[in-house]
Amino acid sequence: MTLTTSPKLGAYAALGAAGLLVALVWSYPEAAVLGLPFIVAVLAALALVERPQLQASIEVDRERLLEGEDVHLTVTVNSTTDIPWLQIAWPVPQSLVATGGGDILGVRLLARTSATAETVLKTTRWGVVPLPRPLLRAHDGLGFFRFEGTLDYRKTLRVYPRPETLRRALSAAETQMFSGNELSSSRGDGIEFADVRLYEAGDRPRRINWRLSTRTGRLHINEMHPERNTDVVIFLDLHRDVRSGGQGTLDYAVRAAASLAEHYLSRRDRVGLIGFGGVLRWLMPAMGSRQIYRIVDALIDSEVVLSHVWRGIELIPPGTLPPKSLIVALTPLIDERVVDALLDLRARRFDLAVVEVMAEPFAVPGSHEVAQLACRLWHLDRAETRLRFRRLGVPIVQWRPGESLQGPLAEAQQLGRRNRWLHA
Repeated sequence: MTLTTSPKLGAYAALGAAGLLVALVWSYPEAAVLGLPFIVAVLAALALVERPQLQASIEVDRERLLEGEDVHLTVTVNSTTDIPWLQIAWPVPQSLVATGGGDILGVRLLARTSATAETVLKTTRWGVVPLPRPLLRAHDGLGFFRFEGTLDYRKTLRVYPRPETLRRALSAAETQMFSGNELSSSRGDGIEFADVRLYEAGDRPRRINWRLSTRTGRLHINEMHPERNTDVVIFLDLHRDVRSGGQGTLDYAVRAAASLAEHYLSRRDRVGLIGFGGVLRWLMPAMGSRQIYRIVDALIDSEVVLSHVWRGIELIPPGTLPPKSLIVALTPLIDERVVDALLDLRARRFDLAVVEVMAEPFAVPGSHEVAQLACRLWHLDRAETRLRFRRLGVPIVQWRPGESLQGPLAEAQQLGRRNRWLHA
């Protein structure tokens, strides 16, 4: 690796030159005696200095981890020359916190030997985090020269959001044709009892309700609800992110999206993803363990891209929104383009549920009277937006960051059932 040189000879050379100048101008030989050692030291440093020849490597115990987990980094430095004094420093980037290890100071490194430094970093936020590049600093034996260099290491950590374990989530109004864990409203082969009816030609004998048939004298058949899967599309708002204190609505929305995706995929449902923002992102609905990795990889790349272009859902590929699919929107309900897109989805008869990631904890109004008035108007506008969804029968619930997601989902499930009964 290449090291830059920072000589510290100027002060010594100046002292020596000053002593010689005083001796020549004012005829004080004592000044020359005082300045001569500095001149000799500078000449000796220039003659004896040797640029260090370093080779460094870094090892990481893993490159994919969840929020809050630790990553161990080890750097090994080899030298072909003697280094009287070596320092290894670890600059810690954002989204990481040093919890163990640290800088190595004052290590003497002999030729053809190695020095090792270790550190432990804790992840604090999901995302693609660049690994810190260690700073190497070496000094010569007399301390007149300093050599610095940074290890050229450009790998990244992929930190996934830590999902919340959900006992239950929203149920779709209609199921699909494939086998799953969701009870279908239709009747067929299954394990959940639905009703009884009179026997008809072609019915299977094993479905005969013998107790009822014996009591009535006529054959009756048990009808069951079949278990089917559902199509779920997670709609992630990437137009706005309200932030305060290093956290924001997008951080919690991404964690909620990961929790929902894991829950539905464990039930053998098909799950898709739409990132609706300045840059439109999408994943076609699919099932299986590979789909959860696709979704979380897409989630950690989510970011708010400022754009003034008005986009609608007509830009979303048709296969991303299958018929009869359940759309779960995660949004702070701030950008009007997102509100219009969700209302358009409802107008197209999609089964829609909105989880509002509350922005109020991150938007603290000022103490000025005008700021207080603007805050009250903002709250009124948001209340009117929620009312627009409720009038259309869309279950909309508020989720305060830091609280469990299970409560708002249970509330949305109840609102959805009531709305379906009222609009039946």
